[in-house]
Amino acid sequence: MGQLLDWKSLKTEVDRLRAEGKKIVFTNGCFDIIHIGHIRYLKEAKKLGDVLVIGLNSDSSVSRIKPGRPINTENNRAEVLSSLEMVDYVTIFDEDTPYELIKHLKPDVLVKGGDWKKEDIVGSDIVPEVHSLPYISGISTTEIINRIKSNT
Repeated sequence: MGQLLDWKSLKTEVDRLRAEGKKIVFTNGCFDIIHIGHIRYLKEAKKLGDVLVIGLNSDSSVSRIKPGRPINTENNRAEVLSSLEMVDYVTIFDEDTPYELIKHLKPDVLVKGGDWKKEDIVGSDIVPEVHSLPYISGISTTEIINRIKSNT
């Protein structure tokens, strides 16, 4: 199970783990309603290194990029993510993108879902290894929300 850490504490941990020879994998997102697409994606991301770090959009960040969201608060989303076996660390960022967090942590691997082209992934210019993992069509938080709305 993972830990929720502030940026400074996480940087200390990442630096310590890297000094032990661990490969640090970073991904980010809103993770508003966890679904099978997230689980499969996070499992695959973890396989790319030793330590999986998630940058989680804060509530204000989510609301700026996805109007009407989030459904779940940042603390609840962080707790759910931290409870997943493949997740080692979670930290919250308030910016629209995780660029400053990525610069701060300097992960070895950067991962996003297949709906992102590698060259469009935020931080791809500063992280040596970048992956765009397969996207599972028909499974997204937006689609889940739309199905719920259509059933009411």
